[in-house]
Amino acid sequence: MTITKKIKMALAYKGKSEAWLAKEIGSSPQAFNQRMKTDKFSSEELEKIAEAMGATYSAVFEFPDGTRI
Repeated sequence: MTITKKIKMALAYKGKSEAWLAKEIGSSPQAFNQRMKTDKFSSEELEKIAEAMGATYSAVFEFPDGTRI
């Protein structure tokens, strides 16, 4: 699943729009929409997006033995 799809699902869960999120993270709706189209976000941006929605974001590699990197 793409990051864009996850963001859209999180927004739907919260009942918020992309324009709302853009403003919350200090972006214009147009610039945020372009980022959604390219599906390229840094870890820092994803953490900021999660914080704006009252969530947490974590990206990890998890191995069968429980090791998380």
